[in-house]
Amino acid sequence: MANENKLQAIIAHAKEYGFVFPSSEIYDGLGAVYDYGQWGVELKRNVREYWWKWMTQMNEQNIVGIDASIFMHPSVWKASGHIDNFSDPMIDNKDSNKRYRVDHLIEGFAETLAEEEGKALLADMDKYIAADDFAGLKQLIEINKIACPVSKTVNWTDVRQFNLMFSTEVGSVAEEASKIYLRPETAQGIFVNFLNVQKTARMKIPFGIAQVGKAFRNEIVARGFIFRMREFEQMEMQFFVRPGTQKEWYEYWKSERMKWHATLGIDSAKYRYHDHVKLAHYADAACDIEYEYPMGFKELEGIHSRTDFDLKSHQELSKKKMQYFDADIDPETGKAYGNYIPYVVETSIGLDRTVMMLLSEAYTEEDLSTEEKQDSRVVLKFIPKLAPIKLAILPLMKKDGLPEIAKELMEECRQHFKCFYEEKDAIGKRYRRMDAIGTPFCVTIDHQTKEDQTVTIRHRDTMAQERVHISEIKNIVLQSL
Repeated sequence: MANENKLQAIIAHAKEYGFVFPSSEIYDGLGAVYDYGQWGVELKRNVREYWWKWMTQMNEQNIVGIDASIFMHPSVWKASGHIDNFSDPMIDNKDSNKRYRVDHLIEGFAETLAEEEGKALLADMDKYIAADDFAGLKQLIEINKIACPVSKTVNWTDVRQFNLMFSTEVGSVAEEASKIYLRPETAQGIFVNFLNVQKTARMKIPFGIAQVGKAFRNEIVARGFIFRMREFEQMEMQFFVRPGTQKEWYEYWKSERMKWHATLGIDSAKYRYHDHVKLAHYADAACDIEYEYPMGFKELEGIHSRTDFDLKSHQELSKKKMQYFDADIDPETGKAYGNYIPYVVETSIGLDRTVMMLLSEAYTEEDLSTEEKQDSRVVLKFIPKLAPIKLAILPLMKKDGLPEIAKELMEECRQHFKCFYEEKDAIGKRYRRMDAIGTPFCVTIDHQTKEDQTVTIRHRDTMAQERVHISEIKNIVLQSL
């Protein structure tokens, strides 16, 4: 069941220590929109770069990247099905005038029930959603007396669909402006550039195109901190394959993506696969990789076998051929496979949801009390390669030449990884601040350093300290990354 106390503690910690701030906070904020602070942006950048390197550099498959624009021709969204199909079932409470996503409303109620009752309720919900049975969903809400959190009443409207795309206008004069949309996903930028990339990079199927970028959805009920936002960032890869091979590639990418998650140092029991009950209009197979957030298991990443729907739809609407010529020999016919529209297997992970997962996993409250003294600390136990700061360099005093030695070490290390320098306050307070933002190593320069060139390096997770030569510091940190 959900751990609301931990979630609130994480939200408070993220703000206090410069990870995530409510957007436009001085004007009372804007719902479901957040800004990343000085350490949050470093954590986010580290995750983004790690995913990108894993996809486009370290992966054994042939994958390249692009960066498509946020604004696209409105016909893109007609071909993709978003204009007609990108909607969620919503319901309004007549007393509070509040609107809710039906699945969120029912899921929230299910969390208050005993485990088996909650599972049964969610199974009924999935059945009605899969059948687009809106009357059944409303009946489910009424039978279970699921009340509006604001009005506490069950006075509901009928369930209906609500399109999630933001629209705007492009043009210098309002009368001549054209309606366009903020992209609700990054995938379509890859599909419309499929032939551009394939031809200019001389890519041979199977191959992938990766992209990281902003997407926008007009979520009516956006909750769970940065888990569900109206402006968010996706890390997606579309893998183009020969028709008939998509199922084996689908299984391949399910396995590969879970391998990537295993490198984040998170217990495998915190992950699970969840097969989709109702497939999207473009898919012949789909599942989510879910992580156990403080509010329970939720979708982190989707793996979808999208068939040839997208490329075929763009070919039909644009009248431009989206075919690939495959010169490889088909063993059954003895002839080249020839022209075809490739099938696609997609991996799509939310960057903000990954950051939230890492904050949830790293956040640790420790009681360090002894018989003589009450003590505790809050520490973020990020793996070193994702930590916002890798090394804190802390001269014991602001005199006697110690800052000069510390700054020499800072100059040597900052070229290789993110460092932080601080002179203020007692060394114990500085250690605690570094623990709170997840810095894996702290180095203290003291008077003995002037005598023998040794320093004290402190390890965040164990708080163990050891004396090493100052020349070893850079390699100790590098070996942990």
